[in-house]
Amino acid sequence: MRFQGKISEWNDARGFGFVQPHGGGERCFVHIRAFSARDRRPALGDVITYDVQTDAQGRRNATAVRFALARDGARPGARAAARGAGQDRLPRTAIALVFLAGITAVAMWQRWPSWVPGIYLALSVLTFAWYWHDKSAAQHDRQRTPETTLQSLALLGGWPGALMAQAMLRHKNRKASFQQVFWATVAINLVALGWLIHDGSLLG
Repeated sequence: MRFQGKISEWNDARGFGFVQPHGGGERCFVHIRAFSARDRRPALGDVITYDVQTDAQGRRNATAVRFALARDGARPGARAAARGAGQDRLPRTAIALVFLAGITAVAMWQRWPSWVPGIYLALSVLTFAWYWHDKSAAQHDRQRTPETTLQSLALLGGWPGALMAQAMLRHKNRKASFQQVFWATVAINLVALGWLIHDGSLLG
């Protein structure tokens, strides 16, 4: 039998709490690892559905836990449909590949030092790896990578790799505050590159 209830206690630091079933009855222990989806962390007052298992000590534990309602009060299916309607159509991977190919070609034609495209490529690989690590940490409830680290890597020249990670891993591509800072770092990096080209520093 599947139950529905509300999280009545939650310790986010330790990742567990208790759920009180609708209609009354004995509450159940619930751990963050019991949630089927890890797209967001549970919070006090969340409505969930769950199965119940009794351990060797007779304690009731919630298993196969799912969110019954999204944070905005909508059902998960409706929220997913809304996400699909507003799908990210920015060609992030194409932008990254065109830039990397373009700067490599220009460097060859203009006889720039090979380290110029090399730095962008190396930092892009490193940035993609950090995005993958942060995505994995979010899904498995491990320590996250600070956003300042991801943004700093983008600022230094790893933004093509960040774009590819956002597109391929679907990570950080919908958080508005993150995206605002991210595109600012891209603009600053390109302005700095343009200044170096105009100043002649890359040819010296």
